[in-house]
Amino acid sequence: MNPQDEKGKIWFSGRFVDWKDATVHVMSHVLHYGSAVFEGLRCYDTARGPAAFRLMEHVRRLFDSAKIYRMEIPFTRQQVFDACLETIRVNKLRSAYLRPIAFRGYNTLGVDPTGCPVEVVIGALSWGKYLGDEAINQGVDVRVSSWSRIAPNTFPAMAKCGANYMNSQLIKMEAISDGYVEGIALDVNGYVSEGSGENVFIIRDGKIITPPLGASVLPGITRDSVITIAREMEIPVCEQLVPRELLYIADEVFFTGSAAEVSPIRSIDKIPIGSGSRGPITEKIQRRFFDIIEGKVDDPYGWLTFVYNER
Repeated sequence: MNPQDEKGKIWFSGRFVDWKDATVHVMSHVLHYGSAVFEGLRCYDTARGPAAFRLMEHVRRLFDSAKIYRMEIPFTRQQVFDACLETIRVNKLRSAYLRPIAFRGYNTLGVDPTGCPVEVVIGALSWGKYLGDEAINQGVDVRVSSWSRIAPNTFPAMAKCGANYMNSQLIKMEAISDGYVEGIALDVNGYVSEGSGENVFIIRDGKIITPPLGASVLPGITRDSVITIAREMEIPVCEQLVPRELLYIADEVFFTGSAAEVSPIRSIDKIPIGSGSRGPITEKIQRRFFDIIEGKVDDPYGWLTFVYNER
């Protein structure tokens, strides 16, 4: 954590508090059962001022996750949307990683959470390239995890829930302990699912393939953005089940995510992908993605919300 971030303010259920005062009781339901839904999104420093990337889509997914887990958020979508922008303003940030989270607080400690109040918190912090500064250009080394992604009808994979990320932690820690940057998990049927916190894209013979939502995949907002950009470029995109071995013979593979952005993968299980470095289609998609989100070109999809309405 950047010490400068800790000097800022956090939006806590309708009011701003000092970073050090944004605390919860140790007997809060969320600490014992993981009963939280959250989002992660970036604000970019553009030539026209700081701009949040696909903010309303992130707010919508937060509320979708809460609905799946029968959690009634005591604010409207617009109130949370406005609070995200105000958090950036109050902290005088030009760029930031924003973390809105809704969780069940202090009341009862049984498995039934319905008596616990739902709190909403929004924090903003400085965060560089999630997979490392070199990842965007050179790619990362990953492994196929020994841990499978959560099975259908156990944890809902379409919800971005804190409890789900215990599975992600196992995938990530195993990869790091074995000398890799990240892991790719398979679903319970042995097909490629996703990374610990990223969607996966495979390129073979000029066609982009990505696992469908039915493969225990979070409906990533950057994933959707990349699909949109690829179709704009008239690159064929197919959502289909991906066998593990297709990873090894792919021409290119890359991760997407709000934190990871668009990060190429240069090897999987020590097998070089393509030339062993970022491929041409990945680079082309990256360039278009960053040009839009950094405000270097027109934003044809309305993805940017300018914090100060600077245009």
